[in-house]
Amino acid sequence: QVQLVESGGGLVQAGGSLRLSCVASERTFANYAMGWFRQAPGKEREFVTAISWNGRSTYYADSVKGRFTISRDNAKNTVHLQMNSLKPEDTAVYYCAVATRVTTTPLSLRNAYDSWGQGTQVTVSS
Repeated sequence: QVQLVESGGGLVQAGGSLRLSCVASERTFANYAMGWFRQAPGKEREFVTAISWNGRSTYYADSVKGRFTISRDNAKNTVHLQMNSLKPEDTAVYYCAVATRVTTTPLSLRNAYDSWGQGTQVTVSS
């Protein structure tokens, strides 16, 4: 099973930026699609963004389009989430996930993924 470790969370003022990173434990990382989800207190875990194995396709939730950017560096087994123009409603624990199985499940759905990181807290103050 692929192990994932997120970093880069923290406290930022509204309008600010943060860059999250997720490092995978395996070289085969380059074969898999990756996603970011988030979970605010009392809410369901929701899709944020995803990227195909080769980085050519990216997908975003409407709430983050134009503000967040996902990218990957397969040579470093790393996926990044650049978050700009942050809003208080972006406050959540952010999780990265990897989809290692061949599936037709859309990458916006949690069950497309089979391994998850431990999460990193992002807090945006108003």
